[in-house]
Amino acid sequence: MSAHRKSKQRYAVVAAGCTAVVLAVTGTVTAAGAAEPHGRDLARQPLAKGDGWGAATTGTTGGATADAAHVYTVTTWAELKAAFADGGAAPKIVKIKGTLDADGATCADFAADGYDFDRYLADYDPKVWGYDKEVSGAQEDLRAASAVAQAKAIKTNVPANTTIIGVGKNPGIVGGSLQINGVDNVIVRGLTLESPLDCFPQWDPTDGDTGNWNSEYDAAVVYNSTHVWLDHNEFTDGDHPDSALPTYYGRIYQQHDGELDIVKGADYVTASWNVFADHDKTLMIGNSDGAAATDRGKLRVTLHHNLFKNLVERAPRVRFGQVDVYNNSYVGKVDYAYSFGIGFESQLYAEKNAFTLPKGMSAGAVLHRWNDYPLTATGNHVNGKPVDLVAAYNKDHADTPLREGAGWKPTLRGHVDPAKSVPRVVARGAGPDRLR
Repeated sequence: MSAHRKSKQRYAVVAAGCTAVVLAVTGTVTAAGAAEPHGRDLARQPLAKGDGWGAATTGTTGGATADAAHVYTVTTWAELKAAFADGGAAPKIVKIKGTLDADGATCADFAADGYDFDRYLADYDPKVWGYDKEVSGAQEDLRAASAVAQAKAIKTNVPANTTIIGVGKNPGIVGGSLQINGVDNVIVRGLTLESPLDCFPQWDPTDGDTGNWNSEYDAAVVYNSTHVWLDHNEFTDGDHPDSALPTYYGRIYQQHDGELDIVKGADYVTASWNVFADHDKTLMIGNSDGAAATDRGKLRVTLHHNLFKNLVERAPRVRFGQVDVYNNSYVGKVDYAYSFGIGFESQLYAEKNAFTLPKGMSAGAVLHRWNDYPLTATGNHVNGKPVDLVAAYNKDHADTPLREGAGWKPTLRGHVDPAKSVPRVVARGAGPDRLR
């Protein structure tokens, strides 16, 4: 294993017997129904009626009805995994105290015997391998095996009928990936979620004209799940921004995937008052043009009062879904590419959002047309002024215009603020510190 790999982010090895550890911790749980300051028990607060797609049909209550035996306070990654595994399908509340460090081992600890990154670089150098075929062979097989070991350590599956909430000072997760997979009724609130670093990105010489490094792991991913509320969290790259990553074969050695993905048949999701910061490919809704069998008629998502700060793209990129994006604040910098990606069969409705773009950047940059599908964009502001986003885009892209009219109108909304006040309202209210 080459030396630069050992210095990368550390990843947790989950100890055997972790269930016993967390059961010991549950002896200090908060009693069921105990009130938070000001008379509110935020851990038992459901998503309000009418608050976005997450409030549709049965609504989203998470672990609001959990009994005292299924309320946990956890302080380690192992305890979090054990709390999720304990109690079967019973409603549960998991309170995260402090920062759970899912990165307690070096990348070398996950590497399969015989994997050598320097050898990998030599074997698949485009000067040797070319750009016409995907990589294969011994080092690629060992890289894949190493990735499996890392995934086992840093992923954790969130059960149905669960509320995860941060308590105390600076609660969060570093280097872990919350998998909300095949379940119903989950709430995640009040956490700082630092994106995992992929120890073993794959080189794909066929990705684009000059290849790309592709990585796995989102801070959180929602797939094949329903009724999910993500509220007052912060998604960030933390101490490992893309600008700190090295370059190989002339391409950034990309160790980040997205901050949040909502994919593979997910439905009825509300994401509110979160901060998404300092990332490239941030938020994807629908992951494949070929997923009509699982995604068509689903991927109904509401994004409101979120702060998207210093991002490059995908805020969000949309396929298939009826996605309602209103009252979000976007702050771009010089490497800003776009916010709204119009993808296959997307039905985006974007209203009263506010964009702060670098001086001289066209308002048409807010949109990117991946496929020719219509959207509704109304009442949005760019740099403090009302802008017709579709008209601005079409002015810049006369040969590939976008069509107006998403074909539906949102009915599930809470309070809607005027676009001119959105930057101030969101700055004052978004993020985990504003929940407590």
